[in-house]
Amino acid sequence: MYVADNNIMEKQTINVEEEEEVCEWECVHPKVESLVSVNIKEEAEVKPSTTETNRYKNMESVKKDDLYLGCQDGAVTRLTSSQSRHVSRVNIKFESLESDTKKTEEISSVETLEDQPPPTNPFGNCLHELHRLAVTEFIRNLEDQSLSGDPHNGSVDFETRYTELMIIEQDIKVEFVMNGKTCERLEKKGETKNCKRIETEHLFSRSQRSETLPRIVVVTGESGIGKTTMIQKIMFDWANGNQYQRFAFVFLFTFRDLNLLGYKNEQHMSLTKLILRHYKYLSDSEVKEILQKPESLLFLLDGLDEFKHKLDLTQSLMCSDPDSCVPLNLLLSSLISQTLLNGCSVLITSRSMALEALDMQRVDRYVKVVGFVPEQKIIYFKKFFGDTDLGAKAFQYVEENAILYTMCFNPSYCWIICRVLKNYFMTPEEERGPAPRTLTEVYVMFFHIILTNHRQETEDQRKVLIQLAKMAYYAVNSKIRVLNETQEISTFGLQSVITSSFLSGLLRRQSYQEHITYTFYPLALQEFMAAFYFYLDPSEGIEELLVKLDLCKDGQFKILIQFLLGLARQSVFKTLGWILGESERKKAIRILKWMKHKAKQVLKGRDKSEALLVCQWLCETPNKKLIRDSIGKDLEMDFYGSALSLLDCAVLSSVISCCGELKELDLSKTHLTPEFIRRLAPGLNYCTNVMLISSNFTSRCCSALSLTLSSPHSRLTDLDLNYNKLDDSGVCLLCEGLKSANCKLKTLCMVSCALASGCCSALSSALSTPHSQLTELWLDFNDLEDLGVNLLCEGMRSENCKLETLRLNSCRLTSGCCSALYSVLSAPHSHLTILDLGINNLEDKGVHLLCEGLKDKNCKLKTLGLARNGISEKEKWSLFFLENELYKSGRLVYINTV
Repeated sequence: MYVADNNIMEKQTINVEEEEEVCEWECVHPKVESLVSVNIKEEAEVKPSTTETNRYKNMESVKKDDLYLGCQDGAVTRLTSSQSRHVSRVNIKFESLESDTKKTEEISSVETLEDQPPPTNPFGNCLHELHRLAVTEFIRNLEDQSLSGDPHNGSVDFETRYTELMIIEQDIKVEFVMNGKTCERLEKKGETKNCKRIETEHLFSRSQRSETLPRIVVVTGESGIGKTTMIQKIMFDWANGNQYQRFAFVFLFTFRDLNLLGYKNEQHMSLTKLILRHYKYLSDSEVKEILQKPESLLFLLDGLDEFKHKLDLTQSLMCSDPDSCVPLNLLLSSLISQTLLNGCSVLITSRSMALEALDMQRVDRYVKVVGFVPEQKIIYFKKFFGDTDLGAKAFQYVEENAILYTMCFNPSYCWIICRVLKNYFMTPEEERGPAPRTLTEVYVMFFHIILTNHRQETEDQRKVLIQLAKMAYYAVNSKIRVLNETQEISTFGLQSVITSSFLSGLLRRQSYQEHITYTFYPLALQEFMAAFYFYLDPSEGIEELLVKLDLCKDGQFKILIQFLLGLARQSVFKTLGWILGESERKKAIRILKWMKHKAKQVLKGRDKSEALLVCQWLCETPNKKLIRDSIGKDLEMDFYGSALSLLDCAVLSSVISCCGELKELDLSKTHLTPEFIRRLAPGLNYCTNVMLISSNFTSRCCSALSLTLSSPHSRLTDLDLNYNKLDDSGVCLLCEGLKSANCKLKTLCMVSCALASGCCSALSSALSTPHSQLTELWLDFNDLEDLGVNLLCEGMRSENCKLETLRLNSCRLTSGCCSALYSVLSAPHSHLTILDLGINNLEDKGVHLLCEGLKDKNCKLKTLGLARNGISEKEKWSLFFLENELYKSGRLVYINTV
């Protein structure tokens, strides 16, 4: 080590060895397999500073009092001496440069990363490593928590079984928040032009559009999408030296935990005190030292949507002193606005509905967790099952179920589906019942597993379930997710059984400081239990609930209603009959009657989003009569202009399939992708008329639609694809379906679909197939030109062609195509009665040829459109006389030249 004195560098080695001054801390970690011991000896040549000496004394107290960490989900973590495995010494050296007042500590690293140098640490590696080890132990405790006592259930650790989520960055912040898109919408052209995928480790990396590093990052996403797990993964990777190594300290706070500070009248809090409350192994002086370097700090704030106080980043009186006690919402607002600890980095997670509290102009990066894409779904299944073949088998089953497959983009739903299917496929085949097909059936099977495994554990299991379900309904009705042990758990009489493994399969326990709270897990289990309550308790009437459901307009009960209907199925009573009892069938009948009345109203109304929600409810009870009665005798469904999701498409397909018939389905201006069409396909088979006008078809959609046309079950006779960019390639794909013997299409509209002559050969081939039933073809406003029409006429001259109407307005035609059209009009097998050639450039020469065709005895044309074709006045009079001549011969033909 070198000491600078009067510009002369003198090498000086300091040995630090004194057994009396030993302090140590311990933790379990797979990579850090040592109990770090620090031996300190003062020597005459160099004495550590007072701050350094105090730090080591504080470390002695860590050993005596154990190590606590209060963090995510309120868990309190302890590191004790019983967890040590090996002992290794860490040599400490002190380095002094020119000034005796500036000293830094340097501790040899327990583990060296090969791919990157260790971070520069202004605080000294002792404190730094202490924090890392505590964070690591906390994450390990999370992994070890089991959600149920089932032997088939295992923890998903971050090292081997974590599956990366799709995270996208969007330039337009506020608009994107309001739109609330999910991963199923990413394929839509135009939706992704301002979006790009971003990896978790790059959330605080410099973007191409900015020369500065982002400081404030907002991560949004719907409930259960994986925001909290992502935060925990960031903590885990930081503690293991894998990412975010430019930060010396990372501190995690959840808004759920921060809400609990009010119970002890601690609404006023300083940042220093807040850190000390959560990270008890740090001393006051150490925290103050840490906060001196804000640029090396990262604060993770999880779950803004759960915060009961309101942030205000616009107020003028902000806090700039980390030691000042201020209202909690002001403290957090000051931190986020960079008034407090200017230069620190902050990551906030929230559902989009709570982002109004943030000034998005202050946000440097806005990203959205959109869940699993298809490739990530199969990875998740294989990791969850452990057995690749079994995971693939379960995934194949889910893939064949459009609704369950679509819901698997959400990790929470993916978890419970895997959880149930793993139990199902590991059960001997002869003992299995039918596999789950709806969301309600998934939750019923999950619930049944818990009940079966713990049937003998509780003396009066039904009574406990009634109280638990009653508490769930109370929570849904009160819009709360967190249940306090001293309040809700006590009020509903569950204190004596709350620690049982039976309830641990349904509730997740969280402790924060002296507070213990519970939440239902997985996602939507609270709503499931709330719905279950009305079937479980004979004394609980249903009429009051139904009135409340009718009056609710904010979607508070939408998931509860979904389960309420799903539980009304007869098959559910067979599964849970020993708990429910047959008497509750009366409630099921009343609920179905209420659903029929509500669905009729909604499906005929103007609120398309509510109509889609009703369809989702109807899917939970695949009752053909109920669905047909709900849709109405007209059998029409109109979702024009609706913002459909992939789940909506799967739901619509299921509802239409169950109905068995639909005369008209309007999905115009809904922005569909190939995957959307694939999910809609089974339902489209039962539709007679489908309108997909301006639905953002790129040509790949046509392949999925072609399969629908060629399906043996297809009833589709009218298809409107106007104003979509199909291109020639798309029409060629579509023609494969048109040529099928199963195709029943009679009307095909492709106005303004970016077509050229390249698709006309395929169309001609489709028109001339023996099975063709096409009678009406609209190709207006496409650049077919003369070549395209000449190719089209080859098929129209076939005796198999049944075309009666052909519209070719504004197709850049000249007289060069009129000879071929003449041959069609005069063909003995021609069925053409309407030919519209308006807004072209046929001129007199082309019109002469068409007139010859009109005069032919084989011509069956009744309407000829020639408006805006550069026809002279003289020729127009000739056409007028031709009309009269044909009329006198017994043929009524209308020729339009205006």
